[in-house]
Amino acid sequence: MKTSNALLFILVLLYINASTEWPTHTVCKEDNLEIYYKSCDPQQDFALSIDHCSDIVTHTFDIRAAMVLRHSIEELYVKLDMIINGKTILTYSETLCKPGHNKLIFCGKKKGEHLYYEGPVTLGLKEIPQGDYTLSAKLTNQDHVIVACAEFTVKNNLDYYY
Repeated sequence: MKTSNALLFILVLLYINASTEWPTHTVCKEDNLEIYYKSCDPQQDFALSIDHCSDIVTHTFDIRAAMVLRHSIEELYVKLDMIINGKTILTYSETLCKPGHNKLIFCGKKKGEHLYYEGPVTLGLKEIPQGDYTLSAKLTNQDHVIVACAEFTVKNNLDYYY
């Protein structure tokens, strides 16, 4: 009996080590809008959620996000790519943290610290583009090391009326 338990434990460990992808997580799912994400950092997953998809189209909505930092954040840069049918059609990048100019409360956090944020976020979007597409998001620090990376799948059938 002990041998079979040990063998099962070893097989589970081998399966975990052989797996190269993180699971796909649901950010939100409603009738006309679905958002999923998968970490593209092979060494770390993270948690992200919102209560209602429809809140995203308002100017401000509440999120919950958590992770353990594998790298310190003295400077932080974000690069976003919008991908449709495998082609990048839009790229956006911005500096989020740098000495004397921090846009986020976790700028200056050190390796090993827990990041947890629960509260409002403002994207500045008037609407989420319709269709099915991927948003690739990569956060890198001052050493050009990935702090967090994710591929978001967006399926939007919302009609916007003004």
